[in-house]
Amino acid sequence: MADTNNDKSSEFHDLIIIGAGPAGLAAGLYAARDKQDVVLIEKLSPGGQVLTTDLVENYPGFPEGISGFELMDSIRKQAERFGLKILSHEVQGVDFKSPVKHLSLAYGSMEARSVIVATGAQPRKLGIEGEELLIGKGVSYCGTCDGPFYRDADVAVIGGGDTAVQEAVFLTRFASRVYVIHRRDELRATKIIQERAFANEKVEFVWDTIPLTIEGETGVERLRLRNVKTSEENTLKIEGVFVLVGTRPVTEFLKDAVDLDDQGFINVNRRQETNVPGIFAAGDVTSETPRQIATAVGEGVTAVLNAEEYLEDQA
Repeated sequence: MADTNNDKSSEFHDLIIIGAGPAGLAAGLYAARDKQDVVLIEKLSPGGQVLTTDLVENYPGFPEGISGFELMDSIRKQAERFGLKILSHEVQGVDFKSPVKHLSLAYGSMEARSVIVATGAQPRKLGIEGEELLIGKGVSYCGTCDGPFYRDADVAVIGGGDTAVQEAVFLTRFASRVYVIHRRDELRATKIIQERAFANEKVEFVWDTIPLTIEGETGVERLRLRNVKTSEENTLKIEGVFVLVGTRPVTEFLKDAVDLDDQGFINVNRRQETNVPGIFAAGDVTSETPRQIATAVGEGVTAVLNAEEYLEDQA
């Protein structure tokens, strides 16, 4: 389990990994197995967003699928078996200007010769009226987390990608009707996921439509919609709204320390190197990654192998 001792005012290591999702844990596993002087910092529970995934079917080695929690818990245990130390900290700022990299924490600071950033991404919000007010009162960003609260209810899922459609199907275990609201007239989700949704009689698609407002007093009661082709507006009576419209990178703490793209994701090359020597990045926090568990693991391994090479060159 993560070490929650926050009393240390400063530490120095050869390598610090920030983030304990698939990329960070894979990097930590390899570094610990190679007997590197490494620690991994995670502000929440090790496992990242995969922890909220009900069933992972496309990770190699599990023909019947595996829950996100089980998969990430197994990777964590494997990494810790090789001696990886996971610290419970939040990185609030960084200074990468000198060869020794400085991390500012909520409690003290840490320094390292090299850093791998694997902080992932968080759900993107709609930014419409009523969303913030009703978070936790009918507005959710995780179907597998909150689905059981909506037994025999009508709910809406906003989005058309893999996560949105997969979560919509999952929600039919509890909800009586799941409306999938999508701004286009076709889904972005992979074909097999689409087929499952189309075959589920509890799923109803609302095409070419965007949400305008989420309405309700003490909880979600209505979702006001607009058709983007006809401009016609209507109201859908529901009890829950699941917003699944993509993610935003967790890079606020980096400020201008490394090169980011226009959405805030970290730009890296094929070696997972940033524009700053000794700083690497991997997983969903990077630009143009497929954002899959398998690729995050691969990027984490690529990052740590090249970080080790960097450290050897600097010795």
